[in-house]
Amino acid sequence: MARSAGNTRLKSARLAAGYTSQQALADALGVGVRQVRRWESPNPPWPQPDVQQALTRTLGQDLESLGFTPPDGVAVNRGHRTVLAATPVAASLATIPTQVVAPLQPATVAADYAVVTRSHRRLYWSVAPATLHPPVLAHATLGCALLPETAGQTRTAVAAALAETFMLAGRIEFFDLREPERAAQTLLRALQAAAEADAPLLGSAILAHTAFIPGRDGRRDEAAERMTAARTYARRGPASAELLAWLDAVEAECETRCGNSRTALHLIGHAEDVLASGSEHASPEWLDWFSPARLAAFKGNTQLTAGHLPQARETLLGVLDALSSGEEKQTTVILGDLAAVEAAANDPEAACRYALRALDQLERTWYAMGMDRVREVRRALVPHQHKRCVRELDDRLYGWSTTVSALAR
Repeated sequence: MARSAGNTRLKSARLAAGYTSQQALADALGVGVRQVRRWESPNPPWPQPDVQQALTRTLGQDLESLGFTPPDGVAVNRGHRTVLAATPVAASLATIPTQVVAPLQPATVAADYAVVTRSHRRLYWSVAPATLHPPVLAHATLGCALLPETAGQTRTAVAAALAETFMLAGRIEFFDLREPERAAQTLLRALQAAAEADAPLLGSAILAHTAFIPGRDGRRDEAAERMTAARTYARRGPASAELLAWLDAVEAECETRCGNSRTALHLIGHAEDVLASGSEHASPEWLDWFSPARLAAFKGNTQLTAGHLPQARETLLGVLDALSSGEEKQTTVILGDLAAVEAAANDPEAACRYALRALDQLERTWYAMGMDRVREVRRALVPHQHKRCVRELDDRLYGWSTTVSALAR
């Protein structure tokens, strides 16, 4: 007589949710592994009331779909699960489902989805933003479609990759496409996905990105509130020194834009101390936009804004030497800030040399923030606009290739 395969429905749901062993599911539910073995036996007992909800929530299916037969007289709730209603945003932006519905995807879907997320993150540093943005949003739409078809560890992993994907889309919209309102809505989606993943460090990074938006416009109280939230989330996870220092740098940037350079320099000094002290915790893989050199770039810009020109020049030249060949976008910003230092020091020839170098780099790797820096320098050079070096800068700044490139991006 053939041996029964047992409760294959429960076993399949367990594997699809990412629990590769009975012990793993037992640990997630807070029960003994013996209990899970009994549930996966040919005649599984009906789960006790105190574990029913945890079991269905963890595996994303109702008890009968998991192979259990209710005892006589037991009422079974077969209500459908819901999906988060869309808030009034652009119709093209997918929403984050908050509950699980069948059928379930295999556990491998999480790793497959995350591979593309990581690839997009790396491509950000070399691919034109207008080219990269559509596939990143399409990947987010795919993640929103996959999320209701996953449960347990698989759902958590998909939600985390989805949060990172939305965060990347928001970064492109804010830093590259200069669409802050759109970025705000996209980052909200990122935060919702991070909540589904229960990923506080991702939540911290996303909230800090949202602070850039009011900070750029001088809305200090709003930016400060978001930074308080970001720091609160960072305390909930094993935050690395780099993440904590970056939060200081973001707040410093906001304070600089709000006219508080002294406060900003204090924050940057604290960030330097944090990096020097280090941390036992490793930085998340997605934290690829920050380093000691990037912190020094924040510092140089703040020194420039504060009018500390010799210090700003020294800091920014050090950053320029420290940046690697793969940091072309940041290079344009540093060259623009060095041009601004020389313009403020009443040296238009030196200012134009740096601005022209920035334009050379922008032709190879477009970055809206870098172009903004060059345009700010040109406005500062108005008193010298009849000089030959400024006219040469205008010829490049408003040449066919630069103008068409800027409009096309």
